[in-house]
Amino acid sequence: MCGLAGIFHQDSRAAIDAALLARMTAAVAHRGPDGDGFHIEPGVGLGHRRLAIIDIAGGNQPMFNEDGSVVIAFNGEIYNFAELRPKLQALGHVFSSGHSDTETIVHAWESWGPDCLHHLNGMFALALWDRNRGQLFLARDRLGEKPLYHATLPDGGFVFGSEMACLAAVPALNRRISPTAVEDFLTWGYIPDPDTIYAGIHRLPAAHFLLLERGRAPVLRRYWQPPTQIREQDEASAVAELTARLDAATARRLVADVPLGAFLSGGIDSSAVVAAAARQRATPLDTFTIGFEGAEDETPYAAMVSQRYGTVQHNERASAVDMIAAARTQGRIFGEPFGDPSAVPTGSVCRLARRHATVAISGDGGDEVFAGYRRYRWHVLTQAVRRWLPASVRGSAIGALARAWPKLDRAPRWLRAKHTLTELSLDATLGYLRTTTQVQAAQRRALLAPGLLAQLGGHDPTTRIAALMEECGSEDALLQAQYVDLSTWLAGRMLVKVDRASMAHALEVRAPLLDPGLVAWGLALPRRLKLRGGEGKYVFRRALEPLLPPALLHRPKQGFAPSLAGLFRREAGRVRARLMGETLLDSGLFAPAAVERLLAEHEAGRFDHSQALWLLLTFEGFLAQAAAAPDRPDLALEGAVRHP
Repeated sequence: MCGLAGIFHQDSRAAIDAALLARMTAAVAHRGPDGDGFHIEPGVGLGHRRLAIIDIAGGNQPMFNEDGSVVIAFNGEIYNFAELRPKLQALGHVFSSGHSDTETIVHAWESWGPDCLHHLNGMFALALWDRNRGQLFLARDRLGEKPLYHATLPDGGFVFGSEMACLAAVPALNRRISPTAVEDFLTWGYIPDPDTIYAGIHRLPAAHFLLLERGRAPVLRRYWQPPTQIREQDEASAVAELTARLDAATARRLVADVPLGAFLSGGIDSSAVVAAAARQRATPLDTFTIGFEGAEDETPYAAMVSQRYGTVQHNERASAVDMIAAARTQGRIFGEPFGDPSAVPTGSVCRLARRHATVAISGDGGDEVFAGYRRYRWHVLTQAVRRWLPASVRGSAIGALARAWPKLDRAPRWLRAKHTLTELSLDATLGYLRTTTQVQAAQRRALLAPGLLAQLGGHDPTTRIAALMEECGSEDALLQAQYVDLSTWLAGRMLVKVDRASMAHALEVRAPLLDPGLVAWGLALPRRLKLRGGEGKYVFRRALEPLLPPALLHRPKQGFAPSLAGLFRREAGRVRARLMGETLLDSGLFAPAAVERLLAEHEAGRFDHSQALWLLLTFEGFLAQAAAAPDRPDLALEGAVRHP
């Protein structure tokens, strides 16, 4: 795995600031500790940091074609490079490296241009300069496993890099906080593509490329999207095909010239990948597990799988108390607010894995592809109810009941009907947004400072869901929800978490369940093979019955993080000191009285506000990290109290 950075000018004679490019590239040295490389010519500069995985001796970057007219800086892995190489050689291309996947992209571009992306099976972010065509080509993989940030400078220059840190090294860049991004963060717990916390910096969305050519308007184009049609298939053939596809996808991700291991959480997805990998290896597989205190601990299930497949198991235990301190470090790791609490233990398991391996395979993607989240079952059920009940009845009768029902966070589950009733009273878009929202609309608007609210205008996070459901075009409620999640939850939260947490420790993580062919095949399965009897991942579990213990296959899904509600009450003083301190409140972004009310209600046990409190803690950490930087951004909004 690697990191890249670059500068592009519309003026072909413009001199590239080599010192600036060096600083941008050095900012992602953690992604590539094995060396750096640069290519500079008038108007274009590329920088690269390398984590050597394949072709250790011959894979240095930037890498060129035969005559030096095409140069690439690449972050990721192309899993089918060995299949593409002879095809490209038959077209007349000459390879100079031993077996580099990066060089395959260079020659694929020469033959197919932007269509080369259709030939690549991998996870990647790339920047390619073609001098003869006068084109800069930026692209990301289909699911968004690898990141790419970009921005336009006041003088018209264009800068880009693997992480926000690359662009933070550019003094001329406008880093004013985006008001809509602050609300999006409280809504989702992350800021969805293509936006970032800064109004002037963007992420290239997953499955998109950006083509820049001097004198022409930039071309931003989507080259792949998930299937939107259901394909009929019987259960027996689906089980057999899933097993074969999982084995093939895992085999492609076992190719490495460095030590390789696997995450083993004790859940179904990571256990499935370990089972597939262990059966294909001649030597024992190293597996890595982080345990928690209390009910969240999954180490006994991980031990079952490790024992069954003879892996070399490495365990560590995480302490919930460490979460409060870790909230402040998230700003440094992610470069902007990021509110998934599981990022902390994910970082811990990556740190553990890096002591023994340079590559780890993971089970990411199983819930999105095979319908493992409980919200999918709820969405299908509520959509069925919506089609049965007239909209007027849902909006009036059920809506009134939802408003009257008390919010009973600590009552038995059967008494906590407010959320379900509220979702039933809404349309599909609003209903599904509520299932993924971290802080509901009324509460998040109360938390935002008046100055920020005034700048939101008509911003509505719901429109993103509505656009994706319309884009999906399917009447199948399950496929609608999965389609939305692939573009938001998976790309913006789950894969961002894994990439930054792993790269902070120079560890490459590969996800067999996100193989594009497997993803497309799984999404197109009929609903009955994904949801059955109130349980998700039906065909996935069936395929795994010969491979995993029944006690693991049919137990309830658990989150990969310790419970925060009790922790925040036990450590109320520490939480209050952070959230009522000047870093958060003097930023002018949040309303002090609303933050105080949130703290008081949680401390008293009246409500569980742990999700909102965690988001505020991580935002405070981001502000503290940004303010401490030597070239700190201007964090305040126009008309707001400035950050000290």
